[in-house]
Amino acid sequence: MIGYLKGNLLKKEEERILLLVNQVGYEVLLPAIVMESIQAKAVGDELSFYIYYHQTDRQPKPLLIGFNSEIEKEFFQYFISVEAIGVMKAVKAMNVSVGEIADAIESEDAGKLKSLKGIGARTSHKIIATLRGKMAKFALIQGEGQKEKSVAEDVAEQVLDVLVSQLGHKSADAKQLITDAIKRNSNISTPEELFDEIYRGNAPSA
Repeated sequence: MIGYLKGNLLKKEEERILLLVNQVGYEVLLPAIVMESIQAKAVGDELSFYIYYHQTDRQPKPLLIGFNSEIEKEFFQYFISVEAIGVMKAVKAMNVSVGEIADAIESEDAGKLKSLKGIGARTSHKIIATLRGKMAKFALIQGEGQKEKSVAEDVAEQVLDVLVSQLGHKSADAKQLITDAIKRNSNISTPEELFDEIYRGNAPSA
């Protein structure tokens, strides 16, 4: 199974590219957010992608879907676990950043999800019902190149563990506290700063 490819751009189309790897050309589907990140690349430029390999009895021809990072690929795997979303629909629907989609799911913003390509009202509610409570770490990702924000994933996980195991918060509530804190202050870089922001945001008004 193919999990990663690095090679040179041979051809670029609307939703896919042809990538030359060791004299073999691989056709790779790219979600819009990934395609946007390589717009400045020209034929011959070197590119690399984490690959989601899809092949089933209904889809015997293998599909290779490319991502800029492992966390993008992981989000995609969650996304296609929703009953109404297949691989091709998910590729087309990812036309805004993973962070934005994850935040919309956690905040139950069906309107935002409806703005995704090919996603209607019924499907947006299915997405929320299936994935809410699982998206906190993905909400920490920003758009450009899908680089992680200054709050590292392990910092958020450390704080989540303390909130749940030591302070008695429910997991979903703790994840929401972390997400809200990072929205208020995206420059957090340590668990201590994240705790400070969480409790600052939940302090009673004077």
